[in-house]
Amino acid sequence: MSETIKADLELNLQGLMCPLPVVKISQAIKNVPVGGVIEATATDPGVMADIPAWAKSTGNEMLKVEKEGKVIRFWVKRLK
Repeated sequence: MSETIKADLELNLQGLMCPLPVVKISQAIKNVPVGGVIEATATDPGVMADIPAWAKSTGNEMLKVEKEGKVIRFWVKRLK
């Protein structure tokens, strides 16, 4: 994916361990409009599995995940 994803909300979840990143993004998704995107950064490797599973179970869309060193950046689109 070469295009840039425009985020409506940015979250810094670095330093938070499971289950807090999922709790925080679950709360934050309510603050973006349907079709809006959250860009978040985290350092807990568990988010690589937890966030896609959360997105699928809540009817949202995982757009992209990038890992650079210990920092994981991901984008989630609110679908409903």
